Amino acid sequence: MNEKPDGCLLEIAANSHLSALAAQAGGADRIELCENLGEGGTTPSYGTLARTRDRLSIPIFVLIRPRAGDFLYGPEEVEVMLHDIAACRQLGCDGVVIGALDAGGDIDLPLCRELVSAASGMGVTFHRAFDAVRDPARALEAIVALGCDRVLTSGGQADAVQGAAAIAGHVRQAAGRIAILAGAGLTPGNVAGLVQATGVNEVHASAKARRATAMAFHNPALAGLEYDRQETDPAIVAAFRRALAAL
Repeated sequence: MNEKPDGCLLEIAANSHLSALAAQAGGADRIELCENLGEGGTTPSYGTLARTRDRLSIPIFVLIRPRAGDFLYGPEEVEVMLHDIAACRQLGCDGVVIGALDAGGDIDLPLCRELVSAASGMGVTFHRAFDAVRDPARALEAIVALGCDRVLTSGGQADAVQGAAAIAGHVRQAAGRIAILAGAGLTPGNVAGLVQATGVNEVHASAKARRATAMAFHNPALAGLEYDRQETDPAIVAAFRRALAAL
């Protein structure tokens, strides 16, 4: 389950093709490819998937999430997710990142079984829908039973540092049956302490920085248009790499 048994694996949440290239350049072990990180992430476009698969040599896991908001999905959204998983398979992606809940805050087992089955032959990560469940211990057992390779979690808190105690508990409960991937709010300055406090073997970060626009003209009437963007910075990825190597 851990693709880097000799150290702590670094996964970067890459919100674009350029971010994916930056993640690889900085030394990431794997990327979670997505869009719209400001809304928790959604599935990237087919063009982004195809071009990124062509350019990257490290594993690519693709976020399968058709919209922002909750993790309770209807039939039309399920069809979208199944088609996105099929596209990932066609393009040779290494894995997918899935998750769904029912209205009561439990894992939607029938839907998640369908998604895991559709992804057969690829790796499967269960995303931070796990942090929105009502009973994390029960949910973790359900995810193990689904056959997922790992679960991404902040320990049910706004960031992984605040959730460190819960993450450590998940590691103990997992007992090697599934990898616990710690993420949310990690920086090169706090990642080593988080790993030591929790015992995780995999960490997840966006390592992003603001990229200033090259546009010389800004339409003053579009006051709400954000010209700058957030993009993975290879220097920040490299700083994560150094912090983890020092453990």
